[in-house]
Amino acid sequence: MIRGLYGIADAGFGDPLALGTLLLDGGASVIQLRCKGWSVDDVAAAARLLHPLCRQRGVPLILNDHLALAEAGLGDGVHLGQGDGPFDRSRLPPSCIVGRSTHDLEQLRAAESEGADYVGFGPVYRTGTKPGIHLALPPRGLADLRRLVAAAQVPVVAIGGITPANLHEVQSTRVEAWAVISGVLSAVDPLAAARKMSKGAAPDSDMS
Repeated sequence: MIRGLYGIADAGFGDPLALGTLLLDGGASVIQLRCKGWSVDDVAAAARLLHPLCRQRGVPLILNDHLALAEAGLGDGVHLGQGDGPFDRSRLPPSCIVGRSTHDLEQLRAAESEGADYVGFGPVYRTGTKPGIHLALPPRGLADLRRLVAAAQVPVVAIGGITPANLHEVQSTRVEAWAVISGVLSAVDPLAAARKMSKGAAPDSDMS
């Protein structure tokens, strides 16, 4: 189930196996393997190492972009951007999770129609993620996130500029999960940041 901290083991921040292990130790309920610019063979090799660790924790491993690797069963699912083309359910393992990035309600409806199991939405805030892996769109904001969550028939994962300091605002929209890259991986203590974000907003946060 897509819920809570959606950790992204992004190779732009270091060894994805080490990052994935850190995110698992930090309580992430989903791990995405993101290796932009890597060869398919190198991504497959990383997936073969990280997938067993995720299985031991009961955490699904989602492969960013690499539909063919998901078809081969090297992860538990795949996440596709708007430019990654369609997918064919019949070619995927029956239990394969498919996510699609969205930026507005029209893209949400299209993702639901094609059979996506969840959608990512963002960027919610202006993101400080490194050049080359940033979300090159203006921030959508909490109001748009709230409208999309209310309209969605599948779980929504918020992404973009989410940190421990603003997580309570994100959760106030009733979003199911929050994806984080620099909010954890650029922290002084990444493990502590992951643990804080996996626990969610403080009990006295405004969740109305």
